[in-house]
Amino acid sequence: MSTTQTPPVLAAELAEAWADIQRYHPELPDLAAPESLIGESSSACGHELSFERLLHEAVHGIAAARGIRDTSRAGRYHNRRFLAIAEEMGLDHPEEPHPSSGFSLVTLTPEAKRRYRPTIDQLQRALKAHTAATSADTARSFRGPAARHGSSGGGVRVKAVCDCGRNVRVVPSVLAQAPIVCGGCGKPFRIPEIVGAAAG
Repeated sequence: MSTTQTPPVLAAELAEAWADIQRYHPELPDLAAPESLIGESSSACGHELSFERLLHEAVHGIAAARGIRDTSRAGRYHNRRFLAIAEEMGLDHPEEPHPSSGFSLVTLTPEAKRRYRPTIDQLQRALKAHTAATSADTARSFRGPAARHGSSGGGVRVKAVCDCGRNVRVVPSVLAQAPIVCGGCGKPFRIPEIVGAAAG
């Protein structure tokens, strides 16, 4: 077994964890694109990719399957309908709703931790290996101000340029997975070195 986890391998682990949730909640739709969760950040749904975040996303999946509107304010505010489904699925929100995100900051109940323990452990190992592999690959890349100051930075987009001068805004972790090629000159977009960043 390889010690490094490429995004497709991590996507497979996410799909397997999702399938485990479906065993307990058969109405949960399939996860169409597990790789979309890798490197994606959402302050409303949780920054870090984890089993808890996956279960949170599954709550949205159940709500969609039931035709229930579980959020408002462009998906940021998680209402009591979201909380009701979250509680069904083994998530808890012991405090009052957050003013801007509502009941989004849910946590696993002790019963859910016991139920999903093997899956949680397996996904955690895959995430650690993936993080180690991708951080080694991008150690010399510019990762944006949020990453430099210790926050998640998963959704922070920075400018990437190609040889003909065109530019796109991209999440660095996405660019690290595979080159994004310019349709004009055929060269890959890259994040320019920030001269003097280390001196600052």
